[in-house]
Amino acid sequence: MKRFFKKSKLILTENAVLRYLNFSALYIAQGIPEGITYFAIPAWLAMNGKSALEIASFVGVIGIPWSFKILIAPLMDRFTLLSMGRKRPWVIFGQMGLIISFINIGLIPDPLNNLPALMIAGFFISFFGAFQDVATDGMAVDVIPPNEQARANGLMWGSKTIGISASLVAGTWLINTFGFSVAVSSLSISVAAIMLFPIYFRERPGEKLMPWTLGAASVDSKRTQLRSWKHIFKSLYKVVSLKSSVIFGVGCFAVGIMFGLIDTLLPIFTIQELGWTNTSFSQVFSITTVVGGILGMVIGGYLVDYFGKLKMLTLYLGILTALIAVFAFIPNLWGNNIIIYIFILSYYTLYTFLCIAVFASAMHLCWKTVAATQFTIYMALSNMGRASGAALLGVLKTNFSWEWVFLFIALMPVFMAILIQFINFNKHRTKVDSFVILDQTLVAPHIIKD
Repeated sequence: MKRFFKKSKLILTENAVLRYLNFSALYIAQGIPEGITYFAIPAWLAMNGKSALEIASFVGVIGIPWSFKILIAPLMDRFTLLSMGRKRPWVIFGQMGLIISFINIGLIPDPLNNLPALMIAGFFISFFGAFQDVATDGMAVDVIPPNEQARANGLMWGSKTIGISASLVAGTWLINTFGFSVAVSSLSISVAAIMLFPIYFRERPGEKLMPWTLGAASVDSKRTQLRSWKHIFKSLYKVVSLKSSVIFGVGCFAVGIMFGLIDTLLPIFTIQELGWTNTSFSQVFSITTVVGGILGMVIGGYLVDYFGKLKMLTLYLGILTALIAVFAFIPNLWGNNIIIYIFILSYYTLYTFLCIAVFASAMHLCWKTVAATQFTIYMALSNMGRASGAALLGVLKTNFSWEWVFLFIALMPVFMAILIQFINFNKHRTKVDSFVILDQTLVAPHIIKD
């Protein structure tokens, strides 16, 4: 253990265990504020009689920054303090902003009756969360080898799920016991502690830990870092205009609508329709999502590696469609808590497995040269769908019964399942590899000379 933590060993490109540890920690940091803003606060609002439209509006607003990650990613691909790594400086910046904004939401006076201020504070938490997410994903594509991507995504997404669940349980208890401000401010300590990971781990050998310490940019970073906007957007257009990229992006938007609808629906449905308390919801949600997260960490990545991305994506989407559709047809059993527990556990386990497969697929489709921007396009499309789904719930529930809402949700995974059958991962990878050879021939000598 002592040897593992020697400074010479704290390099992401040279240590697989360190890669898994670092990215898992950074995803926990994303999960903590998400558990509060997407689940604990909506459940608290529902418990205090806020309407489905008000709650959906809050969730829709805090989802907006995640939809515009595509505006952040090109900045990260174009500018960085290369001596500290291609994406690590941005990870540190995003994490710092996340800490500050997370503390600020606890300073809102009377948040229950001050929804506009709550929305603004939640917006900034999401903004810096999205910032850290873009940088983390870009760094992951950069330093995680292809043969580790599915396994790493299993650990990353499982860690995020555990972070969401733990913060939801702790946050709900703290809100009910000590009040909103104390609850949110207390949880910011955990987010701050995770700052140690990007501070002490380098991306590549010889890089600086901080701007004032010794070190220099690596040759590999110089070779892959783009120095002009023209080259970035030209390279990006090359890869995102490929058929598989376009299809995958549309599919991500569709399944994002499902994520947004279910995430916004569950606290409202269980508390206002079924009569649960926010504590009951947080406990059930947390236990079921932790189970799903652990299963994802243990076998989620392995299944994608063993059976293939396309097969597992199709299987997960098919089972999700069946699960949601069947639930819509048994309203007479909704009063049975066991049925609700089974539904939530099944959904979030499949959700975790699906996210692992989607992330691994997105990484496989990426070209390292514009990895942050390309990966972010896929995630931004998913988050645009999520924000749209959250906002759509208020409209659907105002005009239709819960049964019809669930049936509408079941259509989204069907749409993505049909689309992805037209994706050829191997053909896409071969095409991207040909871009790499051409790009190195035309660009690398100039960049290395610089």
